[in-house]
Amino acid sequence: MTTLTSNTAVAGYTASQINALGEKITTIGTNALRFTGAGVLGWIGAMKFTAYEAGAIEGLVASSPLTSWLYSVFSLQGASNLIGATEITLAAIILLGAKFPKLALLGALGAFATFFVTSSYLLTAPVWEPSLGGFPALSVVPGQFLLKDIVLLASAVFLTGDALKRIARDA
Repeated sequence: MTTLTSNTAVAGYTASQINALGEKITTIGTNALRFTGAGVLGWIGAMKFTAYEAGAIEGLVASSPLTSWLYSVFSLQGASNLIGATEITLAAIILLGAKFPKLALLGALGAFATFFVTSSYLLTAPVWEPSLGGFPALSVVPGQFLLKDIVLLASAVFLTGDALKRIARDA
């Protein structure tokens, strides 16, 4: 394996130029994760205020020891509204985090908690497709629907690290 030094040329570019390009792309990617993550959270959160979505998440929420208690405290729509308000609030905090690193950390940790819980539904909800023999065949809903939450969880981990680096840089 060859190591690039600042004087090494690859396809006519120096390691320094490649590194600068890599930094720019990483910045674009970080911002893409921040803004698309906030967009997804805000959009999904807004949907929670509809009866359609409240009914759609009932089985997931009820199947989990982390969230099933919500229905003993709130109505079906009330629990969905609480989840939605939390998701919209986190989306706003993540957006503000683009400017304020400490808010970025709060938003990223909140997103991590959110997507940790929703990813855990893969362990508690009936996600295996019985007509295909069960595990490892995921049902379309809720199984395949929940897979995105693992990627969103990883995104929240990345944004947590980015926020910590920004906080340290500003200190």
